[in-house]
Amino acid sequence: MKHTIVFSAAAIMLAACNTGKTDALLKHKKWKVYDVTVPAGTSYNHVQATQAKDLKGGYYSDAYYQFLDNNLFIATIAGVPDSGKYSLLSNGKIISVTGASGSRSSEHLVEVVKLNENEFDMKVNTGEYYFVLRTRKQ
Repeated sequence: MKHTIVFSAAAIMLAACNTGKTDALLKHKKWKVYDVTVPAGTSYNHVQATQAKDLKGGYYSDAYYQFLDNNLFIATIAGVPDSGKYSLLSNGKIISVTGASGSRSSEHLVEVVKLNENEFDMKVNTGEYYFVLRTRKQ
């Protein structure tokens, strides 16, 4: 019983450390989208590949993301900022983005694919397909 409690406490602390590390790497940076790709391991789909190219040259050609204190999230697309709240789930592997009220009725889930001091790749769902937004610290 004592070992179970110690193990459980250690697992909780490890999870908190991973979430904290993800948050620290995301925060106070301006992440600019530089590429949109089809997720690795996805079977080839011409429409999806074409949409990735179109999104890169269109909608995401001037897109930035910022994660700030108090779980504030700012997305700037084509010079127009929009703010909301973010929280980290699943040990920092999933980011929940909601409107400014924090209501989960408009929640978007983003999977962290790669994150380090200078690069942040995230898997997003556009409704029909998944794409990986590749960003760099500005």
